[in-house]
Amino acid sequence: MNHTADLAKRLIAAPSVTPATGEVFDVLQAMLSPLGFEVHRFTRGDGEEGSEDAPVENLFAIRRGPEGSKHFAFAGHVDVVPPGEGWTSAPFEPEVRGELLHGRGAVDMKGAIAAMVAAVADVRQELGTISFIITGDEEGPALHGTRALIDFMRENGHQPDLCLVGEPTSVHRLGDMMKIGRRGSVNIWLEVDGTQGHVAYPHLADNPLPRMVAMLSELNSLHLDDGTEWFQPSNLEITEIDVPNRAHNVIPAKAKARISIRFNDQHSGASLSRKVVEIAEKHGGSARPVISGEPFLTPPGAFSQMIADAVKAETGLDPEPSTTGGTSDARFLRAVCPVIEFGLCNATMHKRDEAVAMADLDTLSRIYARVAQAALAQ
Repeated sequence: MNHTADLAKRLIAAPSVTPATGEVFDVLQAMLSPLGFEVHRFTRGDGEEGSEDAPVENLFAIRRGPEGSKHFAFAGHVDVVPPGEGWTSAPFEPEVRGELLHGRGAVDMKGAIAAMVAAVADVRQELGTISFIITGDEEGPALHGTRALIDFMRENGHQPDLCLVGEPTSVHRLGDMMKIGRRGSVNIWLEVDGTQGHVAYPHLADNPLPRMVAMLSELNSLHLDDGTEWFQPSNLEITEIDVPNRAHNVIPAKAKARISIRFNDQHSGASLSRKVVEIAEKHGGSARPVISGEPFLTPPGAFSQMIADAVKAETGLDPEPSTTGGTSDARFLRAVCPVIEFGLCNATMHKRDEAVAMADLDTLSRIYARVAQAALAQ
């Protein structure tokens, strides 16, 4: 019997489209309490359902080791993206077909959380302190999730020495990649105002579109950098252009656009925002930046070697240290302690019929147990 898969099934069966609250946390608490964990749950956000300020539930669980011992943390999220249509089986009714367990969250990342729970059952309490940092708001705005958990930990003196985030980092086989850092992310909304008028009388109007086109052309031609030893080059992408104009013979009053920049540690969100604001104003427009994360790097060293050794022992693979991909809650946790991400194969995350190999779940739990033991013994 695959114990880790059974835990994953219980989590998948608790629907938790972001922002998650309630049942899925009940299930996780029921798993952790019998293992000696003291479980704290709290909710942040008081807005309307569907808003960025909608209530989010968070869970911090701790099993204390001897006084003065090391503190190792597992981190992750139980919220999932909406399943969408066209699943072969119901997305929140876990189903085994062949060697795969199907269900929304199987990979991202209820399977990894199940592996964490199975792992700590094999780690003796006298080795040290272990905690779980679990949010219901990673797939959403991430306003009231891990950042609120960090505040809770600081207020209560729960400072981990190391943290492993269970995001799905493997590409082709479990164990082929870990994330030692991530690029930063900033989205910027652009606007150019004009004066509406008839296209036959342009001298009586002010068309904002040529200025918006010039602005976007300059932004698109920016060369931000050539990358670094650990980071790929930063990239700026135009993600939206909108002109609310349904008539063919009207010069519009406003032009809107949005860009997204993923950037390495040669920049900050603030420095890039200033650059874009200057270009926007140069063309008679405005820019409103929203920084969702700064780049971070946990340089290769003792922690990454612990993970590499554990992966090698269980899979025979040497995981590639990488900073590719999108953002994760590690961007917040890096302010608390060194953090690295390692987890399942990411081929089906966010997809219809998301699935995980059941054998990978048990292997991942053994890897996690080895990492925790090594971290507490350092």
